[in-house]
Amino acid sequence: MSRLIYSAITSLDGYVADAEGRFDWSAPDEEVHAFVNDLLRPVGTQLLGRRMYEVLAAWEHPEAFAGDSPAMWDFARLWSEQDKVVFSRTLAKPSTARTRVERAFDAEAIRALKASSARDLGVGGAELAGQALRAGLVDECHLLLSPVAVGGGTRALPDGLRLDLELLDERRFAGGVVYVAYACSTGHQ
Repeated sequence: MSRLIYSAITSLDGYVADAEGRFDWSAPDEEVHAFVNDLLRPVGTQLLGRRMYEVLAAWEHPEAFAGDSPAMWDFARLWSEQDKVVFSRTLAKPSTARTRVERAFDAEAIRALKASSARDLGVGGAELAGQALRAGLVDECHLLLSPVAVGGGTRALPDGLRLDLELLDERRFAGGVVYVAYACSTGHQ
């Protein structure tokens, strides 16, 4: 059975976007970006909310912004090789290859996908990840804590959910980012 892994770059106070919806403060440097790429290598399918998908869809055409960054070009290659499932009630059709749209979150369908997948699954987007966490589907949380507090916005983890976590890994980066990986087990909600 594959694992479902929630990965997010967050502020130290636990937000993936600030109160204005900005996340420019979370842009990884080359070292962190290369590390994120290594985390993504085992993932064969990404489960994405619409907003996260729309941000990541730019990776379909990295020549517009990747420049000389080996990590960015590597990420673009990883993105193009992964299957993508976008959960959206409003997205008419995907703008990227290897992508399908699902209209509703279906925990049983994701359980079946986990059971049948040869490679791990990733979940991206705080709202979708919150649904997966509440359904007890997430096996691991990989969080990269940025050295900034933004004071409010979109929380990386949903309010009102208790998770019992076991530390699996940690790493500190030169730019001040700290990576923590936890195994999840859903407690009471």
